[in-house]
Amino acid sequence: MVRIFSQYVSPKSLLLMAMESALIVFSLFCAIRLRFWNSPEDIASYVVYPDFLIQCAIILVVLLSCFYYNGLYDARGGFGTVERALRVEQSIGAASLVLGLLYFLMPGLLLSRGVFVIGMLLAMVAVLLGRKALDRAWQLTAPVQHVMILGTGNLATTLAREINLRNDLTMRLAGFVSPSPVPPEEFLAGVPVLGSAAELEAIARSRPVSRIIVALEDRRGALPIRELVSLRVRGIQIEEAASTLSALTGRVSLGAVRPSWFVFSDGFHRSQWNEFLKRLLDLLAATAGLLLSLPVMALVALAVRLDSKGPVFYRQTRVGRMGKTFEVLKFRSMRQDAERLGAQWAAENDPRVTRVGRFLRKYRLDELPQFWNVIRGDMSFVGPRPERPCFVDELRRIIPYYDERHTVRPGITGWAQVQLHYGASVEDALAKLEYDLFYLKNMSMLFDLAIIFQTVRIVIGARGSR
Repeated sequence: MVRIFSQYVSPKSLLLMAMESALIVFSLFCAIRLRFWNSPEDIASYVVYPDFLIQCAIILVVLLSCFYYNGLYDARGGFGTVERALRVEQSIGAASLVLGLLYFLMPGLLLSRGVFVIGMLLAMVAVLLGRKALDRAWQLTAPVQHVMILGTGNLATTLAREINLRNDLTMRLAGFVSPSPVPPEEFLAGVPVLGSAAELEAIARSRPVSRIIVALEDRRGALPIRELVSLRVRGIQIEEAASTLSALTGRVSLGAVRPSWFVFSDGFHRSQWNEFLKRLLDLLAATAGLLLSLPVMALVALAVRLDSKGPVFYRQTRVGRMGKTFEVLKFRSMRQDAERLGAQWAAENDPRVTRVGRFLRKYRLDELPQFWNVIRGDMSFVGPRPERPCFVDELRRIIPYYDERHTVRPGITGWAQVQLHYGASVEDALAKLEYDLFYLKNMSMLFDLAIIFQTVRIVIGARGSR
């Protein structure tokens, strides 16, 4: 099982990306051969290293990015043949537009019009045929990992449901093992209960089990330590349900973890070097973003001013790093009297949002002024969403570990923001906290870049602020 940023990722997606990278580069070489088929001596003068490799790399990165933004590397997409072909065509069309703009600005990067057009056509055919062939090969040869769950309570059934939802993975649920004796032929969530914990070793030996997940709410007197040690030594992987749920869902399930899990699990690393580098990149990116977005911000300010009465900018007190409060700066997207009845949760399709505000939120343009908050050091590009003090006081009393999200700077975007929509209740705040804790556990510059990449995908897809 492959993990990236502590999450299970379908090996098929990674294999698909590697295969298509090779097919795209191969298509470009074939395009050169076809373009100069009647003058082979020109090929040597045309393919000049390292310029040719740079040109190919740029095409490859743009094409793969367009495939990603169009959902072609989501193994759970379940696209049919026709839809997949349309998405590939759309992606290559979008990549051609992006590359055309790039070539207009930097003509020296262009391979040549003939080679480019032939290469794109060959790449489209190669990608479609390659995906068809990989689908067939994956069905015949994909290695299946059989999983057994030790436990039959709510935690065990939740884990089984999440495993069944991830049909992009090669995990197959073999069955449950009960901590107590069970009647014969008992089923749980449509999956057989194979026996009791006393029979664990015999059950594992009689089946091709490669992983056992311990999902016991109460382990006192119920955990078969000797059997688990014996099976672990024989090569069977033993995991806690909390860790598996985290890897399956990309969040820390607070209903599954114990305080000791935070203490002894991997992750939650901090270093002064990483914090310095993160702050430096925040400063450089926020300064560049502020300068480049000034023309757009001027138009947005005019639109806000003409659409409804009230100030252009909206200032609101939020809780930042280590509980320190600051004023977040945004373009106003709600009516001026939006909170005449007091503080309220922001909700999706909120009736208080103005016409222009709905557009701004859809494309996250209302958050452009937060570049200034990043420059000041109140915020970072990536981090938990900052909440208002009145909500924080309420949530820290109700939700365990809520204050842990304040150990880092809040972000313009974040792992919770790209996973969930607006939080409109305590339950939504709990769900977001689970994603925030997962981010804190796996913080790194690469994870931040992945979140920014996904944020761009959300903005381009006009799925709105979350």
